[in-house]
Amino acid sequence: MLGLRFALLNETHRAWFDHGNLDWIWAAAERFGLPLALAAPGSLHTVARIAAAFPNLRLMVDHFGAGAFGQVPDVFKHFPQLLSLASFPNVAIKATAAPGYAVDDYPFRSVHSYLEAVFDRFGPRRMFWGTDITRMRCSWRQCVTMFTEELSWLRGDDLAEVMGRAVCRWTGWWDGSVAERTIG
Repeated sequence: MLGLRFALLNETHRAWFDHGNLDWIWAAAERFGLPLALAAPGSLHTVARIAAAFPNLRLMVDHFGAGAFGQVPDVFKHFPQLLSLASFPNVAIKATAAPGYAVDDYPFRSVHSYLEAVFDRFGPRRMFWGTDITRMRCSWRQCVTMFTEELSWLRGDDLAEVMGRAVCRWTGWWDGSVAERTIG
């Protein structure tokens, strides 16, 4: 097993997380060094509780902590709470599905400021690119080039981190010994 992913998408599942019913899993994941990804729309308080209780458990918040659907600004009403998670060094953000939250077409400038805010708070080693391509209204290439060509503040080593190096390091799936191609 290389990691765990849970989705808190209904009240029953949220209750398990909120009331600590699954703390034994987080303790085991922390002990064995397994990263944990959480799709937790409406449950960032639970992410904060888990991060505080298990400081050596590496947590990844999927989709900016947002739900599967919606557009800016409404889909990111939770953004202050999301950004506050940066105070936990064991929490990272998957910037997954950014184009899907945009109200405009490529290069989806309506989400750029949200991406930059996450980057500013979490840094390049705790912000991970992702697509969720099955629900995107754009091409795979546009999902990539929005980050690699359209975000003027994301360049060089920071870009390489966000586009894959950091998530490999965070999950323990890369130790730095493998030759890599630098993006940027």
